[in-house]
Amino acid sequence: MRRSRRHVHGVAEEMMSPSYERDRYGWEILPHPAHSPDLAPSDFHLLGPLKRHLGGMAFETEDDLISELRNWFDNLDAYFFRVGINSLLSRWQKCIDLHGDYVEK
Repeated sequence: MRRSRRHVHGVAEEMMSPSYERDRYGWEILPHPAHSPDLAPSDFHLLGPLKRHLGGMAFETEDDLISELRNWFDNLDAYFFRVGINSLLSRWQKCIDLHGDYVEK
């Protein structure tokens, strides 16, 4: 049985919709604050070390700052990112236990 392009497009579009996987696996979407610095890896794991690295530095130009940022990011190893990712589970659990309250006070 040959299907029309419109049918194939419709099926593909349905499968790519956010609700497809949710419905397929019976997942529940949990409410999440628009910004939660205790749960965003960029806030709790990345920005602190970056601020400490840049602390006390002065840059003549924006290009100098960008160069230093690139150098810092290029020298981060897989372990740094693994630690940040692995800490998500405990942070999420704390947030659930605190009914959505801020984790790190």
